[in-house]
Amino acid sequence: MKLSTRGRYGVRAMLELALHAEDNPVPLRDLAVRQEISAKYLEQLLIPLKGAGLVKSVRGARGGYLLAKDPNDVTLYEIVRSLEGPLAPVECVQDPKYCDRVGGCTVHLIWGEMGDMLVKYLSNLTLADMVDKQKEKDKVCPPPQISAVG
Repeated sequence: MKLSTRGRYGVRAMLELALHAEDNPVPLRDLAVRQEISAKYLEQLLIPLKGAGLVKSVRGARGGYLLAKDPNDVTLYEIVRSLEGPLAPVECVQDPKYCDRVGGCTVHLIWGEMGDMLVKYLSNLTLADMVDKQKEKDKVCPPPQISAVG
């Protein structure tokens, strides 16, 4: 199973917002520069995150994006699911009609268990956990200083 750029970049953007949860809204351009993601693509990722109630936008000169919830209340599963859809490793786990062999297929059971483990793992990780991991990592290897131009 492979996450697309939607899931990977969306998680990075959410982590960036969580790192600035106490600050003012983060302008789209700054968020894009810090995460080295096209602003146009990032804007497309923020739409489903906003629809899922994970981010909110603030208009105006000092506008931008904020988390809609406390970082302790946002799981990686919520983020990835809002961007990627269901996390079934194979089609037949999501939709049994996809394969005629589902009823007697042991491999189908294995894929289902694998999907359940992935959901459980991602459901037990919050943005707050990721912020803590980022801060620990930054103690060992400080991040490069990137600032928006213009």
